[in-house]
Amino acid sequence: MTSPRPRLPRKKVKTDRHSVLSEKTKLLLLAVLVGLLCGCAAILLKTLIHWIQTGLTAWFRTPADNLLLLVYPGVGMLLSLLFVRYLLKDDIGHGVTKVLQAVSQNDSNIRPHNMWSSIAASSVTIGFGGSVGAEAPIVYSGAAIGSVVARKAGLSYRNVTMLLGCGAAAAIAGIFKAPLAGVLFTLEILLFNMSMNAILPLLLSSVTATVVTYLFMGTDVQFAGSIEAFRMANIPFYLVLGVFCGFMSLYFIRMTLGVEDRMRRVRNPFVRWIIGAVLLGVLIFLFPPLYGEGYGSLSLMLNNNPGEVAREVFGDSLTGNPWLLLMYFAAIMLLKVFATAFTNAGGGVGGTFGPTLVSGGLAGFVIARLINLTGIAVVPEANFVLVGMGGLMAGVMQAPMTAIFLIAEITGGYELLIPLIVTASISYGTIRFFERYSIYTKRIAAQGALLTHDSDQAVLTLLKTSELVENDFTPVRYTQTLGDLVDAISRSRRNLFPVLDDEGRFQGVVTLDDVREMMFDRSQYDKVKVYNLMKSVPAFVYMDEKMDSVMNKFESTGAWNLPVLDDENKYLGFVSKSKIFSSYRDQLKAVSDE
Repeated sequence: MTSPRPRLPRKKVKTDRHSVLSEKTKLLLLAVLVGLLCGCAAILLKTLIHWIQTGLTAWFRTPADNLLLLVYPGVGMLLSLLFVRYLLKDDIGHGVTKVLQAVSQNDSNIRPHNMWSSIAASSVTIGFGGSVGAEAPIVYSGAAIGSVVARKAGLSYRNVTMLLGCGAAAAIAGIFKAPLAGVLFTLEILLFNMSMNAILPLLLSSVTATVVTYLFMGTDVQFAGSIEAFRMANIPFYLVLGVFCGFMSLYFIRMTLGVEDRMRRVRNPFVRWIIGAVLLGVLIFLFPPLYGEGYGSLSLMLNNNPGEVAREVFGDSLTGNPWLLLMYFAAIMLLKVFATAFTNAGGGVGGTFGPTLVSGGLAGFVIARLINLTGIAVVPEANFVLVGMGGLMAGVMQAPMTAIFLIAEITGGYELLIPLIVTASISYGTIRFFERYSIYTKRIAAQGALLTHDSDQAVLTLLKTSELVENDFTPVRYTQTLGDLVDAISRSRRNLFPVLDDEGRFQGVVTLDDVREMMFDRSQYDKVKVYNLMKSVPAFVYMDEKMDSVMNKFESTGAWNLPVLDDENKYLGFVSKSKIFSSYRDQLKAVSDE
């Protein structure tokens, strides 16, 4: 029998106690190293974005200079497009999704260039004003650092995946100065079936990255705000905000992916760039806060200065009318997803992490301002901006724990932990009625390649039909005689014989039991043809078929072996229940903690 390509390490891992301890010790030491490298990568990305933004805008003196802000994002998108298309020749967009695909489809291997290429492309995209976030690219770079370091150290598949997760956790911790959020992000979104043994390396890498960022960029929280003390009387309004964030999350996911998919139907990348650049320029001209990440607007809202977001462009014409200002912010909230989709589909490299935070803050402000203007109650708008950030993140990423503690860490808003929990939970529960998958997993789920926290489903996802095909069966042609079949039986170690036509297409099977008595009657050797003896099979399996589909066919038919065919129905071999069960046990051992 031909063995499938092993997912376990090439070198056999010794099972003695000393070897196990040394492997674990190596993992912990490498987790610290990965945290150090990812912290430096996060600093590099933030510094590059700042330098580019400053170099492009610091010399502005007149309002006419601001017109360049309409052109800059398109230039950044074009530079990123050229870099990715002609230098990298690889797709590096949607970093978190790419990390999930690496774990589920590529043995947790990520190409070495991803350690720096995502940083380079996203710094140009965002530095020039692309309406995307830097978090997904740094997660991709951090995961690549972990993957490459683990493979260089010769770790097992399980520990390569573990160190990949350490890199992603350290990247989030470094970019936000939020170590706990980094750990929760990895456990909720990236890795599956991890026990408490996984916590220590994740914590080490996250804390190391955070310390590195503290040393070079200070210990201040990223979004300091004028937060008021939590009041129990506002709980009903936070419930309303949670429901609103749930529906906004549904809008965010479906609209972002839908616009990107529609734009990518345009095959020429430079035509897509023109479309994206023009549409983004128009949006920024009408709504300047859509320029760049939007964190400046978020900080103003958190400090109870929302009017400053519009005053620079519209003066007091909007700020003097509270209802117009409310409508202006509602429009920005709804259009942010379009600006993000135009940037990514037009050739830019960035993520939806940052836009989710900005849109969530806008959602919180809109609900709070509406409550205040209608006179229902008086609620603190800055508090609702902060909690809205967590609510939308919980829904869009379907990761409520990450949302709760990330917002608490990056704003210092631990006194709002209760409303954060309430809003994030309600938002998550609301969107789960309508959408099973997050913005990161929806496309992978559509391909049937999504790893989940369900151990059985996760292992089935990792198994590939092409690796389980057994091709040591002796085929016979349907026009051959019983004598030819007996000769094939004498040369085979199997009791199952695939019947093919002259083109190699599968016709049926003959089993040893079907001819056991007849094969001793030599008078029948030239009279009986194979097509007189063959019988059909209850189902076929195709080489690229997903393993859960294969298992459903075995379950529904009760078969023990099923033929594997290519797209032209040509015979390739058989897949058996016994081989699947054996590979399942090996794979489960490879991905589980010791």
